[in-house]
Amino acid sequence: MKVGLFFGSFNPVHHGHVMLANYLVEFSDSDALWFVVSPQNPLKNETELLDDDERLQMVQLAIGDDPRFKVCDIEFSLPKPSYTINTLTSLSSKYPDIQFVLICGMDSLQSFRRWKAYERILSDYKLLVFPRKGYDGGDLITHPSVTVLETPLIEVTSTFIRRCIGEGRDVRHFMPEKSFHYMKAHRFYEK
Repeated sequence: MKVGLFFGSFNPVHHGHVMLANYLVEFSDSDALWFVVSPQNPLKNETELLDDDERLQMVQLAIGDDPRFKVCDIEFSLPKPSYTINTLTSLSSKYPDIQFVLICGMDSLQSFRRWKAYERILSDYKLLVFPRKGYDGGDLITHPSVTVLETPLIEVTSTFIRRCIGEGRDVRHFMPEKSFHYMKAHRFYEK
């Protein structure tokens, strides 16, 4: 079985995440996709990062009972900051019969040489890369472990949603309905 790992803070999860996940399962050779909710990206300074369990809950609400998707909280129990190589190693050890594939955007591929043990990731795992506006992926785009997919370009971002909420704007149609209502009920990201 081949499982795509879609890492992210999902702060908050939005339709772009779910649409991309759907595309990746349907148009790649992955059998399933796991949303790996990350506690802290070591390359980002996240000042508005919502509690881990709240973000996990919103992703679970977003995917519902779709059997192609799973929410993974493995990074919650790993040392912080969370490094992708540690997560991949841990998952591969825990699920030896699953072939894991790393999913990332062109922006991540472009900065991939800054990742801890990036050479090991490239030698031991395949990467499925989706386009991001303003990024070309850099020199690793032709690496044999990298496959670039022609996914739809989705320009909705969690940063945009948080900013809109802080301004008092209605973002209900940018997020899965159950996740949106959960967020509103808890007044997340409101100023």
